[in-house]
Amino acid sequence: MSIGTASLDRAATPGGVLNADALRADARRQALGLLALLSPGLLLVFAVIIVPIGWLFWLSLFDETGALSASNYARFFEQASYIKTFVTTFKVAFVVTGACVVLGYPLAYMLSQLPRRAASICLVFVILPFWTSVLVRTYAWLVILQRKGLINNWLIDLGVIGQPLPLANNFTGVVIGMTHIMLPFLVLPLYASMKTIDVDCLRAGMNLGASPAATFRQVFFPLSLPGLASGVVIVFVLCLGFFVTPALMGGGKVIMWAMRMEQTTSLYSNWGAGAALGVVLLAVTLALLGLFQRLLGARATGVWSRR
Repeated sequence: MSIGTASLDRAATPGGVLNADALRADARRQALGLLALLSPGLLLVFAVIIVPIGWLFWLSLFDETGALSASNYARFFEQASYIKTFVTTFKVAFVVTGACVVLGYPLAYMLSQLPRRAASICLVFVILPFWTSVLVRTYAWLVILQRKGLINNWLIDLGVIGQPLPLANNFTGVVIGMTHIMLPFLVLPLYASMKTIDVDCLRAGMNLGASPAATFRQVFFPLSLPGLASGVVIVFVLCLGFFVTPALMGGGKVIMWAMRMEQTTSLYSNWGAGAALGVVLLAVTLALLGLFQRLLGARATGVWSRR
């Protein structure tokens, strides 16, 4: 008699049935205990996230007269200004995220290779901007980048340029200001991910004959992708809802989605249209994050399959 047949025979006996019922009861009690432990967090998430999003969606279904209508969503496709603002928002978010990756990855890599004491000192300078208000930092960039600011004055005095460069009150100024503010949000999770990479993996790659560049490309970089992905998502999502820096550095020429929502609700008192803008932004953001997760998963699968 095989082991499987013996197990089935025991389960068919009254004792086996009682044992199975007892195991199922224990599993139910364990599940209820876990649910009880999770219930405070679930209630908090429901009250802070689910309810406001649901209220936002419900509000977007009513027009200015209070009638149930889809006019708020139809306005998005009918007016070119909405589409232009929407495209500008994602353009700024993509450019700023790319600039943060280009600047932040080498910085995080350098910090991860420093001794612990030196890395801690350098991390202070990465965290230091958090101690200053975003508004103060934005005005500081206005002083630096304006036509008679520090950079233009220095370049003119050195004879590098003859006319001031347009560095503020335009798309360039918005990107520069937002990159400075968002850079720590990418460096910190990326640095934490790089510090967890086992040095023995790199040594093994070099012992197998790989050059330092090949070891970095085939071993270190794939292992740092989770931290890079976390930083990219944080920076990208924060850029989509940013308000202060685009409003000041853009000079009224760069209108982002958050600024359009503020104008719709405060200036025109149209809460339904403002809620519809928020719902559309949330839906597109979730779709892009889902696509990014799938691409990242496919990339990770491809890297490990090649190995």
